[in-house]
Amino acid sequence: MNQTLAALRDDMCRVGASLFARGYVHASAGNISVRVPTHMGGGYLITPTDACLGFLKPNELSWLDDGGLQHSGSTASKTIELHLKIYEADQHAHCIIHTHATNCVATTLNEPHATGDLLPPITPYFVMKVGHVPRIAYALPGHPNVAHAVKQAIEDAAARLCPIRAVMLDRLGPTVWHQTPSSAMAALEELEETAKLWLLSQGQAPSLSDAAINDLCDTFGAHW
Repeated sequence: MNQTLAALRDDMCRVGASLFARGYVHASAGNISVRVPTHMGGGYLITPTDACLGFLKPNELSWLDDGGLQHSGSTASKTIELHLKIYEADQHAHCIIHTHATNCVATTLNEPHATGDLLPPITPYFVMKVGHVPRIAYALPGHPNVAHAVKQAIEDAAARLCPIRAVMLDRLGPTVWHQTPSSAMAALEELEETAKLWLLSQGQAPSLSDAAINDLCDTFGAHW
């Protein structure tokens, strides 16, 4: 294993430990994957099934080829189909993080039959760093229907020229993706903290005005 691939494995473990230490994940909930660059062998690394993200070991991460066939490591997370569909739908995705983040899940429990976005645009950094977060109807964890629904949500957003980098699986948790493990972690943190603010406001926090959102898009290149 070359040094760069080793560093990628270490980075996944570092992010997992950080999320666990700060309460963004718990027990064996959640998973992380990365798209491995071609010059490092290609394919994907993903955390093992039922692994605690706080205690990951680099050599136990599951390595799968571009077709999703596992070649090394412990048994891959049962959500691998979801990760593969996201990578297929968004070529800019290089790391995916799924958790059972408390405030995000609580938001879906408070509004169990809601559709559309999980949260309104109540803060500038939510608009800039996260963007729209479509809700995906509940299904059995790891069910292929969820993977297909997420892929469709990504494609629909792209067709509207408003790409997304997160979805919310009802009653289960958020899934976010970005260019690196660190940037995906930052997006997850911003999403969870915005959900916390929404709950603290009892769902009454006013949205940013259209003019304010347009300023964010024009100034910082946000997509909304």
